[in-house]
Amino acid sequence: MCGIAGLYRFADSRPVRREDVDAMRDTLMYRGPDAAGTYMSPDGRVGLGSRRLKIIDLSEAGAQPMTSGALHIVYNGEIYNFKELRAEFEKKGHRFASQSDTEVILAAYEEYGTECVKRFNGMFAFVIWDDVKKLLFAARDHVGIKPFYYAVQNGSFYFGSEIKAILAHPAFQKRFAKENASYYLTFASLPAPHTLFEDVHKLPAGHTLIIEEGKAPVIAPYWSPLDGEYQKDASEEQYAEEVLKILTDSIRGQMVSDVPFGCFLSGGIDSSVNAALMSRALGAPVETFSVAAAGYGEKYDELRYARQVADTLGSHRHELVVGHEALMRFLPVYANHFDDPNGDPITFLVYYLSELIKKSGVTVAQVGEGADELFVGYEATLRATRLYERVWRHAARLPEFLKRLPHMLLKNEYARRFAQGEEPYWGHAIAFTPTDKELLLTPAYRKTLAPGHEYAVLAPFYKEADAHGLDALARMSYVDIKHRIPEFLLQRVDRMAMAHSVEARVPFLDKRLVELAFRIPERVKVKDGELKHVLKRAVQGIVPDEILRRKKQGFGAPFPEWLAKPETAAPLLKTIENSGLREEGILNGDRVRKLRRPFEIWTVLTLSLWHDRWIRASEGARASVQE
Repeated sequence: MCGIAGLYRFADSRPVRREDVDAMRDTLMYRGPDAAGTYMSPDGRVGLGSRRLKIIDLSEAGAQPMTSGALHIVYNGEIYNFKELRAEFEKKGHRFASQSDTEVILAAYEEYGTECVKRFNGMFAFVIWDDVKKLLFAARDHVGIKPFYYAVQNGSFYFGSEIKAILAHPAFQKRFAKENASYYLTFASLPAPHTLFEDVHKLPAGHTLIIEEGKAPVIAPYWSPLDGEYQKDASEEQYAEEVLKILTDSIRGQMVSDVPFGCFLSGGIDSSVNAALMSRALGAPVETFSVAAAGYGEKYDELRYARQVADTLGSHRHELVVGHEALMRFLPVYANHFDDPNGDPITFLVYYLSELIKKSGVTVAQVGEGADELFVGYEATLRATRLYERVWRHAARLPEFLKRLPHMLLKNEYARRFAQGEEPYWGHAIAFTPTDKELLLTPAYRKTLAPGHEYAVLAPFYKEADAHGLDALARMSYVDIKHRIPEFLLQRVDRMAMAHSVEARVPFLDKRLVELAFRIPERVKVKDGELKHVLKRAVQGIVPDEILRRKKQGFGAPFPEWLAKPETAAPLLKTIENSGLREEGILNGDRVRKLRRPFEIWTVLTLSLWHDRWIRASEGARASVQE
């Protein structure tokens, strides 16, 4: 819906300059090409900027920043239950001048103060300036669909939908957070609150941030999927009925739009469910969009299945087939959109699919992210669960020397985790384990890193899961929803869709469905080896049986095959070889030259592209000025 940016001098007497806020705001033009606005507080302490992508209430009444009395807001996202809240507030005497959900957020704040976020169901990142209380209030949605970055330097609070907005302020001092590169090389993304810039942080999903005049920011969680009672006593049929009920309501609610909408359709279960329930709710054909990699048969091409679903529903199909040359065209623009890098190799497919969507006249698209993590769609999760149940769960009873024995004999990563008392499951996007990094990273760089810093990201999540008595599968889903979902999957979709001014909506991550998923026991999610059993049962008769029965393929690209081609591999490896990461003393050049696994190469490549764009280029510019 928007890009937001701004500044608050909470402990600094210098006035905020409008031109600086405008410059921050306009780095996000592609997030909001339809309109722009800036609010400046009378005392010169606050500046709020917005770039608007018009989706709900296209009139000027929905423009931002929006003001109601002493309250001023900039906001990115959608509140899907805003009509119900609006009706409730009207009964309490509120009067509304627009049809927008932005105005409903202000009314909710007037009613409930900073507790208002507990009433919202949606995707959002917003900042409210309360000019009476001299208080800045910011929030990020429950699961982190929308991004929110902030920084504190010299008594000033900077914020933005993307980091580049913060960097655009002339007073902000940009520095490389070199130690955080190690997180990226393991997780292929940066776990919240970390970024690759010193003093820049991301607000974790489901958290608020409050700044009172003269005081440091206070950050606190407002929601957890585990807050509800963890029930295991319902029947399989009851769980399936509840899944379908909430998912149907979520998809219908997320179709609210004053501009054309459609959906991603890969041909897998999740996107097919999306398309089918959208079609049912609309009572008319849905615009579906599909992409595949050319030249390698059905291994990387699910178009046959996507067509089957689209034709069954009578949808309007839009398709795109890309080759390795599309990847090469994507590389120069990668780092422009990923100032917070993402190592998912399919980012470029989402980029071109979003381009197709926009060229087709569609502005809003529903996507299927989150279903695999909530309802267990990966064999690897099941394997890790069995490993935990058969081995890890009993580790506490073993003497220390027996815990260390496997590592002494095997010297592999799982043996190391067992010896260190770490969990076996770290997520599905692990590029380099700590064992791998013993060779990848230079000895000097490794000395700067805290021992066990990678697992320290995950340990609190397992502790929370165990405090709520989650079963083995739910423990791993909880780790995913705290890191993989917001900072890997959703960040990828947000950046690539917004690069083309397309808003991606994620109905599987409706907070009600997330809460339900954590109440569904393992025996219902996986039955007789069938993954996502409860979801499949819920949509039987709605999605074609062939789609429900087929083995998970995954949305992917032929990187192994492309990297076997010298014309593709050579420039990629040269980029890594010549990147500033070696100058920083991070990577061991001999090990880098021996990289062979596609995911490893892509992770190092994307970090190299990021460094060259955001660090090396700036240092070169400074050197030129000094000369």
